[in-house]
Amino acid sequence: MTRTRLWLFWSSLAVYAGIVAAVVTTSWLVHLDWQLMLFRPYKQWPEFHAFLDYFVVLGQRAPTAVAVLAWLGWRAWRQHTLRPLFMLAGSLLLLNVTVGAAKIGMGRLGPHYATEIGSNEMWAGGDIFPSGHTANAVVTWGVVAYLATTPRARRTASVVCAMVALGVGGTTVYLGTHWLSDVLLGWVAGLLVLLALPWFEPGVARAEAWLLHLRDRLRGVPATGPSAPASLSPLATRVSIVSQRPTGAGAQSTREMARVSSGSGTAARPDTWPHLAPRPHTTRHERPPVTPAGHRRPPQSDRPGGRPQARAGG
Repeated sequence: MTRTRLWLFWSSLAVYAGIVAAVVTTSWLVHLDWQLMLFRPYKQWPEFHAFLDYFVVLGQRAPTAVAVLAWLGWRAWRQHTLRPLFMLAGSLLLLNVTVGAAKIGMGRLGPHYATEIGSNEMWAGGDIFPSGHTANAVVTWGVVAYLATTPRARRTASVVCAMVALGVGGTTVYLGTHWLSDVLLGWVAGLLVLLALPWFEPGVARAEAWLLHLRDRLRGVPATGPSAPASLSPLATRVSIVSQRPTGAGAQSTREMARVSSGSGTAARPDTWPHLAPRPHTTRHERPPVTPAGHRRPPQSDRPGGRPQARAGG
């Protein structure tokens, strides 16, 4: 996880704790909740009610999970990887655990079930705080942006995700199903899940490798590795070991590997043969010049006077 993402995570966690503390202490945030609830926005602008009833579905768990699962399943099939599906499943599981535990633990009642004006309605058997619709909209659509393959696609998906999450949260306040503080905490709760996803990447990679290995075993596909197959003879095994050694300094020459292949099956290991000891490689320009055998007349510039001498008896 990068330093920026880590800083955002701890900052969001501090904001989360601040919102909870503001509601528990019945601060100005609770008074704002009651003002919006008594204002009843759905009665002030009834012309938007029909459209927003359908729009809020973008924050429901089942429809959004099915839509995103179809998209990520197609991505997984095209890219031959299970990572998108694992990341979606892990994010939804983390969302259910964290948001569900907070809902049950704080037990806040919703606006339609409030009992006392000005009360924070905490620990009264409700399950409204934080907003599950809002947190689900942030996480489900945010995973699509998190798994985008290009920076441009990631930026575009992030903007669309933010607009959908803001719209779903505002719609729940308009319909009177959530307090404003519920929506604020739902946004932060969903953001915390998205920021924590990089911590699950190693586990996702191990789970994907294990499942692919299990699939190969069920199909009867032999495991691949650097070792030689068991069906090879001992001589062929030694030849394959020598042929797989890296070239360069300390590598065996082609003629020496040919000696290995032509040797008997009872010969010692190639590493113990003295004439196959590693030798330093010398480049062509560092090798000493080799004078060809036979008489060669020196060049004319090396003779005295710089002029050719006449042959005797000529």
